[in-house]
Amino acid sequence: MTMQPWFTEAKLGVFVHYGIYAVEGVPESWAFFDSVMPHDQYMRQLDGFTASAFDAGAWARLFARAGAGYAVLTARHHDGVALWDTGFGDLSVVRRTPAGRDLVAEYVKAMREGGLKAGLYYSHSDWNHPDYATVRHPRPPHPELVDSPYVSPAPGAEDPRAWNRYLDYRDGQVRELLTRFRPDLLWFDGEWERSAEQWRMSELARTVRDLSPDTMCNARLLGHGDYATPEQGLPMSAPATAWELCLTVNDSWGYRPQDGNHKTVGQLVRYFAETIGMGGNLLLGVGPRADGTIPAEQARRLEGLGDWTRRHSAAVHGSVAGLPPGHHYGPSTLSPDHRTLYLVCFDPPSETVSVRGLRNAVRRVSVLGTGTELAHRVTGGLHDVPGVLWIDAPPQADIAPHGTVLAVELDGELELYTGRGRD
Repeated sequence: MTMQPWFTEAKLGVFVHYGIYAVEGVPESWAFFDSVMPHDQYMRQLDGFTASAFDAGAWARLFARAGAGYAVLTARHHDGVALWDTGFGDLSVVRRTPAGRDLVAEYVKAMREGGLKAGLYYSHSDWNHPDYATVRHPRPPHPELVDSPYVSPAPGAEDPRAWNRYLDYRDGQVRELLTRFRPDLLWFDGEWERSAEQWRMSELARTVRDLSPDTMCNARLLGHGDYATPEQGLPMSAPATAWELCLTVNDSWGYRPQDGNHKTVGQLVRYFAETIGMGGNLLLGVGPRADGTIPAEQARRLEGLGDWTRRHSAAVHGSVAGLPPGHHYGPSTLSPDHRTLYLVCFDPPSETVSVRGLRNAVRRVSVLGTGTELAHRVTGGLHDVPGVLWIDAPPQADIAPHGTVLAVELDGELELYTGRGRD
């Protein structure tokens, strides 16, 4: 696979879980897997999926206002329901729901017209396919998740020929997505249910590379992905490769009207700043209703995050990871030339902001978004150990909602002291 520069520059993506599960507002695919509802009741949601107000252009405009550089749409989840007009089986919203539309085609077109990169989610697993539960994982990482008739056959009932038919179906759908839509990104999932060899991951990676060499893939293309995808919680240290934090606005991926536990704009700003401060992207999940509209409480939060990002664009777009933990009490980013350090202060400083271990002289400190210059000085320091940089707190009028950013212009590229001091 090939890492594309646009990915690390984008910083924010929007993860859209859209499917028949929005009709009754139940967990996507897991509702029948976990017996939240009977399988036949889950599948009857096909009859209520209208996409009557689906407007991919409106999505693109909202995502752009949020400051996103890309989006990822669930082209097919574990329930096997395709959002495009697939030629592999008839389980699609085009053929089996009142929507009767190729939603992936409309989405990809709108994202690109709106200046966003178009990503597609695709699950390796399909709990509705007749040939899926035909082989067992030899060493499942999550045994409790594969001990299900939707995933694994009864002992002694393995059918490798049926499994190969399933893989031909999966590969055929992936080829359709690659040749019809040329996605900028393929976001695979469901990989825990089989080994890389069972999935024929090497062959699938070759297919992606041959048909669409500029398409990036996540690490759930086992052994062949471009970036890691931690979910729902920030890692304590950054993954060794490129990465994105996958995070829901409330507690659910898809539309769950009873889930009102939405994160505040301030909390989302913190997640975002901490993620990009560690060199990652934030992939923020929203769940449209069955008609295709994004709930207002989620849209408002996207727009609130966008307001913060626009004010602090220099600290976001094109930036790289900032200071390691311990140098500043909060996240930070660094300009591409490593000569300007951006300090994020979530709580309004009452006196000073400090930076430890900074070897560079400081040319200027200002408040990002207003340009107000702040006095600064250094105390202490001896021999190899630099002193502490103290920056005067900005005036109250310069404090930004949800987090103020200070731009520290350095004399030369950032140099840090990370030693233990004199014995």
